[in-house]
Amino acid sequence: MRNRTALTVAVWAWVVLPFGYGVYELVRKASQLFTG
Repeated sequence: MRNRTALTVAVWAWVVLPFGYGVYELVRKASQLFTG
């Protein structure tokens, strides 16, 4: 069971980290666009 938990955490990290980075970049670019 412990092994499955580690796998689940790894898969979620694999999905969430790039998504979070994409959102961060989007917000950064959007703020540059509005502030000039």
